[in-house]
Amino acid sequence: MTASIRVARPITGRFVLIALLTFFSVVIGANMLMMRFAITTLPGTEVDSAYSASLTYEREIIAARQQNERRWQVQVHIHRRSDGEAVLAIEARDRAGAPVAGVNFMARLERPVDRRADRAIDVSQADVGTFRGSASGVAVGQWDLVIEGDAGGRRMFVSKNRVVLN
Repeated sequence: MTASIRVARPITGRFVLIALLTFFSVVIGANMLMMRFAITTLPGTEVDSAYSASLTYEREIIAARQQNERRWQVQVHIHRRSDGEAVLAIEARDRAGAPVAGVNFMARLERPVDRRADRAIDVSQADVGTFRGSASGVAVGQWDLVIEGDAGGRRMFVSKNRVVLN
């Protein structure tokens, strides 16, 4: 019987060079791929400029206090139909329970993780203190419903609530 003896190949400079180049090519390629996914999937910011947001912070606090002093009672109902249309109903009353007049409401659905999927809701006044609106192409899932009411160019009401649309 003949026995085969296996001779170990020596590690040469060429082998080390090819191994190092292959290793670092895989690492750099994986990093570039992950970086591309990170940049294209999440915009990552709530506001475009933190500096400009900080300048308006004091005005936001004053507007929130004024809104609380008005003690408006705003009831909102939103649901998603099977065709993907979201239907919104807003009823606004003042502290005495009378319908609020002279206010224009605007609404939008914001995706919590992707601003590119935000949808504006076309809101129109149905009656004094009652507003209705709809938006098409609304996907199932969690949304932030933002409602703003203004009168004469001055914001009178703002609300942001997390909703789940099925």
